[in-house]
Amino acid sequence: MPDMLVKLYDLPDNQELLGKLKAQGIQIKRVLTADKDKVVDFVSKHFTTNWSNECECTFARLPVNCFVAVKDKQIIGFSCHDAVVKNFFGPTGVLEDYRGLGIGTALLLESLHAMRNDGYGYAIIGWVDKALQFYQRIVGAVVIEDSFPGVYRDLITLD
Repeated sequence: MPDMLVKLYDLPDNQELLGKLKAQGIQIKRVLTADKDKVVDFVSKHFTTNWSNECECTFARLPVNCFVAVKDKQIIGFSCHDAVVKNFFGPTGVLEDYRGLGIGTALLLESLHAMRNDGYGYAIIGWVDKALQFYQRIVGAVVIEDSFPGVYRDLITLD
């Protein structure tokens, strides 16, 4: 589960995809602090406790470093950045019923564009498991050799 590196100065545009999603009733938006309970509960219910802990940390900054996908006033996906350590993208996830529609791509790009706007030149996608080819294809991410467990090596729960 290596980390990956992304050039933020060479990201694809996200506007066309956001328009396609909007036509399907799906909105990608940066969350506000008032959304905290709903977003953290969503992540906790549908993903992992570690991810909900990391997501909760994004609400300690303004603007909040978390984006959500919403359909019919329900959260269907999320992405975070600067949650584990600075300059890291993730965690991120989309409900299984909504995968394959471009929501994960839109969330990824919104977060990475936000990171670029915050002054980062590169971003690290931490602890990539099954999505390695997705990140390579969408944003040209490259594997950082010998990066596992990287910043996660001191987790109390890591065996």
